[in-house]
Formats: sequence, C-alpha cells, structure tokens
Amino acid sequence: MHVAGRTLVGHSGPGVVSFGDSIESVELGSPASGVDTFEYLVAGFVDLQVNGHDDVDLWEVVRKRDHDALSGLSERLLDHGVTSWLPTLVTAPLERYRGAIEFLASSPRKGAERVGVHLEGPFLGRAPGAHRREDIIAVDHDFVESLPPGVTMMTIAPESPGASWAIATLTARGVRCSLGHSRPTAVEFALGRSAGARAVTHLFNAMSGVDHRDPGLATWALLDDALTLGLIADGVHVHPDVIALAFRSAGDRIALVSDSVGWTAGAAFAGGVEIREGAPRLGDGTLAGTNLTLDRAVRVCVQAGVPAETALLAASCHPAALMGLDDRGSIEPGRRADLVALDADLCVAAVWLEGRRVR
Repeated sequence: MHVAGRTLVGHSGPGVVSFGDSIESVELGSPASGVDTFEYLVAGFVDLQVNGHDDVDLWEVVRKRDHDALSGLSERLLDHGVTSWLPTLVTAPLERYRGAIEFLASSPRKGAERVGVHLEGPFLGRAPGAHRREDIIAVDHDFVESLPPGVTMMTIAPESPGASWAIATLTARGVRCSLGHSRPTAVEFALGRSAGARAVTHLFNAMSGVDHRDPGLATWALLDDALTLGLIADGVHVHPDVIALAFRSAGDRIALVSDSVGWTAGAAFAGGVEIREGAPRLGDGTLAGTNLTLDRAVRVCVQAGVPAETALLAASCHPAALMGLDDRGSIEPGRRADLVALDADLCVAAVWLEGRRVR
C-alpha cells in the first residue's frame, strides 16, 4: 500500500510511504498522481497516561473484569490517532494492584495496543493533587520486588521514603520511572535522577515549579537534557503561553499525554468529578485528570504557537523513544506501519494499525 503526506512528519517535507504490516520504503518528494495524499502523515500516537475516558474508568473496568469496556476504550483511542497506550492506575490500596495488572496484561487485544501498565502511585509525595491521600504510602519493598512484569512505567516522588532504592530496582528491570506528584529538595531530585528516573509526570502539574527565587522539580526537569517531560496540553492544566515556553525550552523532550479520566464515572476519585472550567475537577476545584484527547492536545499546542511538526513528534516519536518502543514512533523502513493522517486543521483523517486501515 502507498500513502503520502504533504508533510511527512520527521522528514520536514512531502513524501510517500509504502507499507504492509511494516514500513517498506519512504520516498521523499512530491507524490505521483493517484496516491492518497494527506496534509500530514505521522507515526501513530503513543499515550503514556490514560486513566479512562468519558464513562470508562480503568479502576472500575478492572473491578468488574470488563473486557468489553477495555476493548471499547482501546477502540475509542484509535479515533484520536492513538495506536499505542499505557493504561494508567492511580493511587489505590496496595493489595488491589496485582489483580488489576494481571487483568490488564491478559485481556484480549482489540483496538489501540496496550504497551504495559503505568502505575501513577501509590509512592507519591508532597503534591498529591487529586490522589487519595489516605492511600499514598512510603515505598513498600515487597511490593516493588514482586511487581508483575506487565508494569512498564511508574510515577514515584523522589521524596517518598525508599524512592531511590525503588527507582534503581525498577530501572534495572526495564521499568521507566517518572518523577511526579512531588515537591522534592534539590538533593532528593538529584538522588532520584542518579537512581535512574527517566521522565517527569505532567510537567508543572502536581509538582514544585519555576520560581525565580525558589526553583523546583519543573525547573530542574527543564534543565535536565536527559529527562522526557510529560505534558498535559489542554490549555487548562498548563496555560498556552507556558506550553509555548516549555516547547521553546525543551521541545525535543516533550511527550504529550492526555491524562484522561472517566469523568462521568469518577470511580477513582473520592466524591467523583465533574467538568468545570474546561476540565474534570473534584468538589473543591482540584483538577482531577482531563477530558483531553491526544489529537486535541496537538491542536492546542499549535494554537499556542508550537510548529505542527514539533507538536506531532511530541505525540508520537518522543513517548515511543522513552518507552524503548524501537519498532514504532517514526516513519522509517522496518518500523510498524502504525500511521496517522491528519488534515490541514490537524483533525484525524485516517489511521493504520500494523498496515491495516482502521479509521
């Protein structure tokens, strides 16, 4: 099969991609007549932080062992260009995780591919955000040592007692550790980094920030060229001007995330959530995830002044690279033919999953 883009993202110009299950060739230059041509052609989006969406909450899905709801969520993600994703489990009692991880790892695949599980908690710190404070605990050695292999990413606060040991232990097993929900000291941040942390979870949100007299996690993350920066670009969690600033500072390290939740389900949050002022919130106004999709995040970035190709790489190449997904994330021969075509307004026009058109 052949498909073309007037902008082939990652190649900064037009080109034609030939593929079966994987990409066979990439020919740069204007396509010949008769080849389906879209404004943008990019590798499939990779969303590292999905807690649910609309009426689907992952903890509820797990509790009910609802394979159909999980498949439905995976299918819904394809509508927005996401071909790979990390089901994300927020803070909960420790004993609930093992069964949840095993369910997510064993549920039949349908729709966008699950590439492991992201545990966002329970080893969080001084910026709990919407997480249930009563379930946030210090690092539990037995839990870490017996963590099922389905976990591929974990958010840990570097100030959590035992965090450096946990980060080093998990990193040695190939788990990507991300610093988040945290207000660390400079020493605590440095220890987390030296232990192997590779990312920060939702830059600026639920962390100490960028203050000219009191720098915090966001400042140190922006200055650290080896860290990937998860970013919620909905224009609410992070102001558009700050989105633009982050991309100017570290555009080649930003991984857009939806951090979407089941805002009409709300089971993961005490008291539930409701959409107010553009985002899901707890009763006291605390932001509790988003109603964002990754394609909309790209559009918000562009509206903030970020070049379209830069924003699209932040939804595809950068998160794939963080997770070591070397078989996807860019339009190169030998990579999976997970592709997304977008129109001039950056709306999803077509999606291919391993070479098969699914949208």
